[in-house]
Amino acid sequence: MSAPTDGVYVYAILRAATALPKDAVGVGSPPAVLRVISQGKLEAVVSDAPPQLRARRRDLLAHQNLLMRLADDGPVLPMRFGMVAADERSILAQLAADESEYAATLDRLAGRIEINVKVLPAQNALEALVAEDKSVRQLRAAARRNPGYEASLRLGEAIAGALTRRATAAGERILRELAPAARAAVPGPEVPGCVLNESFLVERAESEAFLSRAENLGAAFREQAEIRCAGPLPCYSFASSEAQPALVGGK
Repeated sequence: MSAPTDGVYVYAILRAATALPKDAVGVGSPPAVLRVISQGKLEAVVSDAPPQLRARRRDLLAHQNLLMRLADDGPVLPMRFGMVAADERSILAQLAADESEYAATLDRLAGRIEINVKVLPAQNALEALVAEDKSVRQLRAAARRNPGYEASLRLGEAIAGALTRRATAAGERILRELAPAARAAVPGPEVPGCVLNESFLVERAESEAFLSRAENLGAAFREQAEIRCAGPLPCYSFASSEAQPALVGGK
């Protein structure tokens, strides 16, 4: 089989004999036709890579929706959006070379999903902050007595710093409370405005309880922090860094 000009788009690695969801389609416009290639006990879900692929909302959703539908039938080693291999032969060679590692990762992810939790400073906490923080109260009083750029700047910096410190402390408490309810937790990359970005590996059957627990913590710490949860998600953060096919990069 000859490789498409733009390469082979890779969605996921699965256990062999996992059926594709009915009517499932891939990224691109028109949506790419999915196919499965197999090697030993593993298979990869792929399609022709669309030309000039970009991170459009339509394609991001198509990629993630497919992964979640696949996960309904068994563990999935998800590829991040835009992963393109040179050809099918390179993917099959990678599956053969690292079969035991991929299989172990799939076993670890079986029956589990990812939930991401971000914590940000509370947006409507100024009055609570002023009531608790003497230095902010003093700076606000000074700015009212002698208004001006410098006074406003000092007050703004003090408020921003205090809000961040309060949210950071709340985030540490939230992390300690949520971690025992997950099978694993890993920090994500820094996100502007966030004091915590953590992903949790959660049993699928326990995902609603986990989200409810996070919501209750958000209510308890509402004067210090805002919690934003995303999930259930494919287990991107818990696939080993080596568990990627031989790729030529994102499109």
